[in-house]
Amino acid sequence: MGNVVRMTTPRRTNRGPAAAAGNRVALLVAAKAAFAEHGLDVPMNLIARTAGVGQGSLYRHFPSREAIILAVFEENLDQLEAMVANVESTLDELLTEMFDQIVEVAVLFDLFRVADSSDPRLAGIIARLYALLDEKLADDSSRGSVRRGVTAEEIFLAVGMLAALLNKTPEGERASVAGKCRGLLVHALYD
Repeated sequence: MGNVVRMTTPRRTNRGPAAAAGNRVALLVAAKAAFAEHGLDVPMNLIARTAGVGQGSLYRHFPSREAIILAVFEENLDQLEAMVANVESTLDELLTEMFDQIVEVAVLFDLFRVADSSDPRLAGIIARLYALLDEKLADDSSRGSVRRGVTAEEIFLAVGMLAALLNKTPEGERASVAGKCRGLLVHALYD
């Protein structure tokens, strides 16, 4: 029998409730990366380990896989809403940010395919996204050169098609493929 060397990592000091906000942020960052690399079926304990927290912390913040997936969506929507709150922001800027987010977390759009469309949490996310798009489509100065008559639903469908394609694209090629798709959408949606 050889000597067994045990590798240990330093134990983190338990900061209790003071660490809650930081743990939540770390879990969301870890979840985005884990979903992008491993898909929606990634083991939850991998998300917790990547975030540097215990499974108890994970489940206190997100009691289910669906809860953390929806939280990632909501965080992305919060970013989009903050952008749209700036009255000088344009639809083109909104679409660019949406495309960037899709490259990062395209796999999450599988949720729209497999989920019950009557789920009020999912319906709420879709309604928020439509509201953002509708706001920019309704304002001539924000719409820019996007064709009149283009609807939020059409943009949402285009974004979903891009996400489906990116889910089949190797991670290293996603940004390039997304750029090409954006070019196609410019031809379809813009004057």
